[in-house]
Amino acid sequence: MSDHALNMAQQTVPLVVHVIYALGTGGLENGLVNIINRAAPGRYRHAIICLTRAEGFESRITAPNVELISLHKRPGHDLRVYWRLWRSLLRLRPAIVHTRNLAALEMQVIAALIPGIKRVHGEHGRDIHDIDGSNKKYNFLRKSLRPLVQRYIAVSQDLAQWLAEVVEVPTVKIQQIYNGVDQQVFTPGPMTVSAPAGFMTAEVQVIGTVGRLAEVKDQLTLIEAFGLLIQGDAGQKQLRLIIVGDGPMNQALCDKITELGLDKYVWMPGDREDIPGLLRMLDVFVLPSLGEGISNTLLEAMATGLPLVATRVGGNPELIDEGLNGYLVPVGDAVALANRLQGILADPQTLALYGEKSLNKVRQNFDWNRTVDEYLGVYDQLLGRAQHLTPHTKSESKKQSTSGSV
Repeated sequence: MSDHALNMAQQTVPLVVHVIYALGTGGLENGLVNIINRAAPGRYRHAIICLTRAEGFESRITAPNVELISLHKRPGHDLRVYWRLWRSLLRLRPAIVHTRNLAALEMQVIAALIPGIKRVHGEHGRDIHDIDGSNKKYNFLRKSLRPLVQRYIAVSQDLAQWLAEVVEVPTVKIQQIYNGVDQQVFTPGPMTVSAPAGFMTAEVQVIGTVGRLAEVKDQLTLIEAFGLLIQGDAGQKQLRLIIVGDGPMNQALCDKITELGLDKYVWMPGDREDIPGLLRMLDVFVLPSLGEGISNTLLEAMATGLPLVATRVGGNPELIDEGLNGYLVPVGDAVALANRLQGILADPQTLALYGEKSLNKVRQNFDWNRTVDEYLGVYDQLLGRAQHLTPHTKSESKKQSTSGSV
């Protein structure tokens, strides 16, 4: 086939334009890149429009011919970004525009002005300014734009319920799709990462967390809880804490560690590419966030076979079965967190059992192939295309057809 003929054939494949605020390090961005990389070639083409800019994460895109556009939106109201988006969509002529989270929701207006474009909006979680989704100004905007969105995708049952009850989206327009986790990369195994000299010994137990060092992730409460463990019992001097990530709270966390005299017990390695190896250093994974959608880091910890302790927010209760693979604690409660950690670390049998339950749960319910199938299925429905049955979806369909009805 000639290059021209190949190019013409590619143009007949529907294009999905994903509109996000920025392509940086984060769960939303990780999910988007995984969907694009794992989608069957020739089923859909993909492009990404960043309202601000890409921040290096685009290097993880391995699918061919994915156009990346940065609109360089300035802080506050930048009316020119709407014009730049309009021009980009007119040039690209997508079949579907898929916006994600509040920062990109207004771009549904521009997509709706161009005939023939189908429109999807994804809710992946909230930020520090709207933890529980009750902000009246934001919800007025969400409700005003609701008629323009033809399908909503929520990454957790918690977000799906909020869309229905608070934003008042008709349930027929909402599909809940969990994130997946790469179970070939995140697996139990021996420790392969070197810690600073003297940090690790055969006797220590290691608590850890992974995430952006931002106020919403509340690593400060974890440090305070760890300080209570260290200071409360001389025997707890065999504990270590690893906080992986970088962000605006880095200096504040370092200052708190020094203030509590914890410097020799805490390692902050910054942003890392070797997260699977770092997770294998841990005995228990902690997520102290103020709010979550469905946490990729919790899923990665589960796939590594770790017991979990996390705050009772967002989708965390959908991943943690209390007393089976971990525990849930109140937000911002260092004492409650310290007590839970002390209890679980004191019982090696419980650690092993909870880790096994985490691994079993993630293997049964959180596979990337399932996630990609469900996203592409939403696109198929909107375009009236026959849904493609992959080996995974064939298996699921067979299960459903033999399970009977209630």
